Parts: sequence; C-alpha cells; structure tokens
Amino acid sequence: MVALDQLTVRALSADTWDAFAALAERHNGVWGGCWCTWFHTMHNEKTFDAVSNRDTKHRLVLEGRAHAALVFDGELAVGWLEYGSPVELPNIYHRKEYEAGLERLPDYRLTCFFTDRNYRRQGVSAVALRGALSLIADAGGGLVEAYPQDTAGKKITASFLYNGTRSLFEQAGFTYQRPKGKNHCVMTRTV
Repeated sequence: MVALDQLTVRALSADTWDAFAALAERHNGVWGGCWCTWFHTMHNEKTFDAVSNRDTKHRLVLEGRAHAALVFDGELAVGWLEYGSPVELPNIYHRKEYEAGLERLPDYRLTCFFTDRNYRRQGVSAVALRGALSLIADAGGGLVEAYPQDTAGKKITASFLYNGTRSLFEQAGFTYQRPKGKNHCVMTRTV
C-alpha cells in the first residue's frame, strides 16, 4: 500500500521525460503502444505504431505541446493525468455528440489517466487530478473539462477507466454537465 502523502507531482517536461518513458515502457507503451498520444492526433494522423507514437509524444513534450501531471513515488513515476488545451488535445470520443451539446470550448481538457499496475486502486488518480489542477492554476487557470466514466457505483475494470470516474471528479469539485456516449459524461470546474 502506497502512502499517498509521500507521492509528489511534477509536470511532464524534458526534465521528467525519462521517468515518464520508463513508466510507459514498463507497460508496453501503454494501451498497446499508444504512449498517451490518442487525444493529440486525429484518426488520419495516427500511425498505430508504438515507436512512432513514442517519438510523437517525445517531440510534443520537447515542443511544450504535451502536458501531464506525473505522480512520483520518490524518483519513480507511477501515474499521470494528461491535460491540455483543445488545440493540443483535439481528439475526443463521441465527438459529434459532444459538439452538439457544446456551449463553449474549455480552456483545458483532462483526457487520460494512467497508473502503474503496482499502484492501482490506491488513490494515485486522485493525486494526479489534484496535481493537474494545481499545474493548470499555476499556468493561469480557466475552465477545465473532463469526460469521466459514469459508473453508477459499479466496479469497472481499470482499463476502461482511462478518463477516471464521475465520483472522482465530483470529489474534486467538478460539476456534471451532460452525458457523452454510452457511459461517459462531461464535467467542468473553473480553476
């Protein structure tokens, strides 16, 4: 069991890239080699190749166009939450339905959690969420939007919880806006 008060959060950057890459590599590039690039690229831009995705993510980090709150246990990265502007993260699931109910684009999107298999179901996602909100506030803040799974209290396999859960976001002060897709919703908070 991890001591949550011992975990720290650092921004994904050139300085933390090696720790991020080590976490992704321990998990086969995450989600079959995605390297947390799915939300960065539209379908016609995707390579579906782990090496190419790694290179894309690394390039975006070096260019300052990929953001994440990395959770550390000492010097070991054990989780993250990807965030960024809609320009940085244009691709979201159920886009047509999302756009039909859109009143205004958010300043930031929270798109993808990932937690090391040895740290799951211990609160790392909540630490990553608090860290991302803090990093967003430090960057000037604004309207933050998330698209969590609305589990209705059911236990769901972690691989389906890449967007987190509605209850996690409610505990962090987010407000439910509307459903999106079969089991997801749109939630917002201003920071």
